[in-house]
Amino acid sequence: MRYISCRPQGGDALNRFFDDDFLSKLSAESLWTVALDVIEEKDQYILKADLPGIKKEDIKVSLEDNILTVEAERKAEAETQEKQIHRIERTYGRYQRSLNLGAKVDAGKIRAIYKDGVLELIVPKSEEVKSKSIDVHVD
Repeated sequence: MRYISCRPQGGDALNRFFDDDFLSKLSAESLWTVALDVIEEKDQYILKADLPGIKKEDIKVSLEDNILTVEAERKAEAETQEKQIHRIERTYGRYQRSLNLGAKVDAGKIRAIYKDGVLELIVPKSEEVKSKSIDVHVD
């Protein structure tokens, strides 16, 4: 297998970005970002995080002082005598993201669903912060 590198025309900075040596100097953890959607509904928050290639036992979700933290780890494949790795572009390592939900939530009712590499968290708001309507009577 042979890898052919493309050198775009332009300034030195752009050429340096596409240089394999430059990319290999960046740490895997600094490159790993997780796409995260946060949706607020009347009674709950729904969070969706893309975590492809991660086993569910390598994902940890915690809530402390109204701060929700998602931690995950993607483990690198080990090179063996039977296989030789020629190039690694996917990122490996630990990931952690914390979000202040801004409102009190019912920690005992948080549900997590992990399917097809997407972690979905359903975080119900506590009863005290749910909006309530009050009827106003005019005389």
